Amino acid sequence: MRITKFIATLSCAFTLNTALASNLFIYLSPTGERVVTDRPISLAGYELENNKLNANSAGTALRYQDNQKNQDLIETHINNAAYLYGIESSLIKAVIRQESAFNIQAKSRKGAMGLMQLMPGTAAIYKVSDIYDPKQNIYAGTKHLRYLLRKYNDTSLALAAYNAGEGAVKRFEGIPPYPETQNYVVKVMAYYDHYQNGN
Repeated sequence: MRITKFIATLSCAFTLNTALASNLFIYLSPTGERVVTDRPISLAGYELENNKLNANSAGTALRYQDNQKNQDLIETHINNAAYLYGIESSLIKAVIRQESAFNIQAKSRKGAMGLMQLMPGTAAIYKVSDIYDPKQNIYAGTKHLRYLLRKYNDTSLALAAYNAGEGAVKRFEGIPPYPETQNYVVKVMAYYDHYQNGN
């Protein structure tokens, strides 16, 4: 399949209506090119990589693959956000590991999305246009984490608020007695120590 055909297919895919755009496919071609289409390909040598994607998630999947180059890119975003917002990169990594296990397309049952599992409302506050974009997600999540750290002046309380919300921390005057939140704080702090020690 020629590059021009791939571009045309991709262009068509991104102009589909909402119903069709929720069922895009990504194939690896015999020549190593990645093809986005709105219908299955049954030609020999084409390997299905992903399906049931919308335009945004297809674009994200094309840009960020789980390879060393993109792992390094995520690492760069973390380090830049840490410098910009004055937070240790090890803490950002710890939050990402617990929130999404570094899965850029992670989505929780409650609707939190991306590496740092931003809720749509939080993403809107920080003017995120693509919640699954690793750079935007990391920068917004880090900025929100900085806000919480400054508000509570306590890492554990900031993490509890990141997980359960500021209202819950205020209501219980500390880490809420939710098993999920208590476990979250313990795990993130353990990962934080892990990354601080260079592991």
